[in-house]
Amino acid sequence: MKPPKPSKPTNSPALKWSGWTDIGRVRKNNEDAFLGLRFDAHEIHRLGKFGQASTATHDFTFAVCDGMGGAKAGEFASQIAVEKITSLLPRAFQQTATGMQAGFQDILTELYTQIHRALVYLGGSYDECHGMQTTMSLCWFTPGWMYFGHVGDSRIYHLPKGKNTIKQLTEDDTHVGWLLRNGQINEYQARTHPRRNVLQKALGGTNQFVDPQVGAVNYEKGDLFLICSDGLTEGLYDHYTVDLLRDTAKHQDAAAAKSLVEAAVRNDGRDNSTAVVVQIL
Repeated sequence: MKPPKPSKPTNSPALKWSGWTDIGRVRKNNEDAFLGLRFDAHEIHRLGKFGQASTATHDFTFAVCDGMGGAKAGEFASQIAVEKITSLLPRAFQQTATGMQAGFQDILTELYTQIHRALVYLGGSYDECHGMQTTMSLCWFTPGWMYFGHVGDSRIYHLPKGKNTIKQLTEDDTHVGWLLRNGQINEYQARTHPRRNVLQKALGGTNQFVDPQVGAVNYEKGDLFLICSDGLTEGLYDHYTVDLLRDTAKHQDAAAAKSLVEAAVRNDGRDNSTAVVVQIL
């Protein structure tokens, strides 16, 4: 079933975003990468770490990737993924705008497939890229709707206005994530499980095919979205994440993502930590 294709409301909402990444206290290089884009059928702009803009005339995409691989292969993988988003997604948008009858689900699935193929090819062609893989969690904002795609154990969260419970929209592509979703272990056991970071699915590597999770969420004024790598969730329990998000929204803090990342590094810091926070104004 394809997500609904939204109509453009006359009073389009605005987005306020912030993004931040930190190498952590143990790793020697940062294999995380994040991206913000504003685009339409004609042009594309890379966004800064902080900003605010209306969805009236442009769509917005934000993504977080967490690379893996020997030497600097993981770093290459995450950077290649965000660059491929920049080149492929606006092109797909232009095709739909000019009459191609493809739904957002088809577009995002094809995007993930193309990035996966590029990483597999590069990993098999160059020694320094051997074994490269990356997670990728992506949010595409149009007026009233957020479409998302996901592979790996990075996450997308939704905190609706007035709610005190944050909802994880994505499913971790790990056996431990499956155990948690099926009620066989609790959050604490999932966080301390020795195989919690062993991925069953990622872009690149030796995976022959990729089957991303794709979905859609209707949003309204006051909602918050968080895209993050597993380094952030390792350092923050959900209730603490909610408190930090609500506090930054209340005080109109432009550096919401930085506050989350700094807290995660203080509490844990064993992995790279990355967050992108998007608030609906």
